[in-house]
Amino acid sequence: MSLPLRSMLFIPGDSEKKMAKAPTCGADAVILDLEDSVSPENKPLARRLVPDFLRTTPRGQRTVQYWVRVNPFDTGLTLDDLAAIMPGAPDGIMQPKTNDPGDVRRLSHYLDALEAVHGLERGSVKILPVATETAIAPFTLGQFATAGLDRLAGLTWGAEDLSAALGASTNVDASGEWAFTYKMARSLCLLAAHASGVQAIDTLYVDFRNEEGLRASCRAARAEGFTGRIAIHPAQVAGINEGFMPSPEEVDHARRVLQAFAAHPGAGTVGLDGKMVDIPHRKQAERTLAQARAFSP
Repeated sequence: MSLPLRSMLFIPGDSEKKMAKAPTCGADAVILDLEDSVSPENKPLARRLVPDFLRTTPRGQRTVQYWVRVNPFDTGLTLDDLAAIMPGAPDGIMQPKTNDPGDVRRLSHYLDALEAVHGLERGSVKILPVATETAIAPFTLGQFATAGLDRLAGLTWGAEDLSAALGASTNVDASGEWAFTYKMARSLCLLAAHASGVQAIDTLYVDFRNEEGLRASCRAARAEGFTGRIAIHPAQVAGINEGFMPSPEEVDHARRVLQAFAAHPGAGTVGLDGKMVDIPHRKQAERTLAQARAFSP
């Protein structure tokens, strides 16, 4: 994929009305859901509506990436989901409740076959695992870095299914912040994504009415190294997009860092604003400007 994904908006796969708004929602990608937001009795309907929607805008004409969250392997529904949606050429598959890279490899093998059947370029459908939703999953996150998964586009994490897997009554502490176990899973996901050279996508911000809290949370997540976030409501998209873009002040500082190094070719350390900056600062400045350029009008 040519551009990083700042915002990925969930849309229930059984709602024609909501899917119709996808092209103008402002998100970098939408996730057409066949899993948790669709009741068991509506899954056959969603399995018909999603591929119909995918076909309305072929690849190359989409202004938004179209991803699909399929049902996990333990439901026995995954292959039926894939068989239904692959004729519509989704841009990617969100894979829930993965235990380890082996689950992603298995999904990739299915996609190899289905791409061949439907005349799609091999490897063109990417995979984003939700990689912390089972009790074993956090222990295997480091394995993604050496798994050689060509389709892997990023890693994201989830707290709701993890707390269900643990039989926990809550996933937050008395202050309303993530409890320790979920902070640990989030940090491991962030580290595993960067070790694997893919995007680190933060989980959803539950209180979709709290715009100020969302923006602050996105700025903090970006400062930690996350590159994007899942949205559960269209009202969250603008705040997420803004939160994962460098501020004008950051862009200006990055430019001055690179100018300072350009003025001293071969130097490993230069002075700027009374402080010394070195090679890691230069690399961060390059990343900041690359992020700014990626979504410039």
